Amino acid sequence: MSKTTILVTGGAGFIGSNYIRWLLEADPAVSVINLDALTYAGNLENLAGLENHPRYGFLRGDICDGSKLDAQLPARPDEIVHFAAESHVDRSIEDPSAFLRTNVLGTQAILDLGRRLKVRRMVHVSTDEVYGSLGPKDAAFTESHSLRPNSPYAASKASSDLLARAAFKTHHFPVVITRCSNNYGPYQFPEKLIPLMIANALEGKSLPVYGDGKNVRDWIHVQDHARAVDLVRTRGQDGEVYNIGGRSERENIEVVSIILRSLGKPDSLIRYVQDRPGHDRRYAIDDTKIHAQLGFVPAVSFEEGLKATVRWYQDHRTWWERVRSGDYQAYYARMYGGRLSSS
Repeated sequence: MSKTTILVTGGAGFIGSNYIRWLLEADPAVSVINLDALTYAGNLENLAGLENHPRYGFLRGDICDGSKLDAQLPARPDEIVHFAAESHVDRSIEDPSAFLRTNVLGTQAILDLGRRLKVRRMVHVSTDEVYGSLGPKDAAFTESHSLRPNSPYAASKASSDLLARAAFKTHHFPVVITRCSNNYGPYQFPEKLIPLMIANALEGKSLPVYGDGKNVRDWIHVQDHARAVDLVRTRGQDGEVYNIGGRSERENIEVVSIILRSLGKPDSLIRYVQDRPGHDRRYAIDDTKIHAQLGFVPAVSFEEGLKATVRWYQDHRTWWERVRSGDYQAYYARMYGGRLSSS
């Protein structure tokens, strides 16, 4: 059996850590190098239990320092799956500089690294937010939709997509782009909608909902996303874009209400707050391409996935309380200090 070493950037984050867990279980021929800078959203507790896994290693590093990574990597990767990104829209509105550095300059550095190492495939993980906003009757986003980002975060991701496209067109670099709808599931940082609402409800705090709460998002369970990304990694076509959706459009207020009902909490906890600037009204994904070419169909229904997610946050209260308090960062600062590597 041939072995494959995959460099996963941002593997201590929500989606990256779920992908690593899924991948190590699904494919015994794969070894993973997890490269993460451990910024506020990176949490090694997301990968607890893998510290001594024979096919897993962790390297603390900044994707923008691409020229240094050649010497730091414990092994030469065959492929790259690039999750690392600043991803919170509100933070990008307050200060876009970190988003430009990580999402744009960092992506270029990883593309350059991949070219130097002559990897056989890179998956660049992006977002449906690069397409902009849809009206209530508009057709869902296809891969041929124009990029019309409306937030600094979305603009930085659109820029990174264009850099990936340029690497393919100019250098024939084997990169594939995925654009996914809203993820949910275990280990999601509790500033995002679903974990924020669950945690606040469990603490009896108010649940802040932007505007009228009728903004629509398509939701996909993070394990479905992990499976789709790996289909693209193993079977996608170089230079192509693949939309990944959950086939589950929901208004934000509907999601919040389901969470409250599942926890036996009253709707009176909902507090409508001033809408954020440039808040996209609706996202919807047309996943015809990935279904037709790679056979991907979401396996987790939104109803069952959200129930399981609520239970996970109930059962892992210590995890999200440590995230909210910042103790998770202090622990790793004391334990490891600077460069980390378990390889």
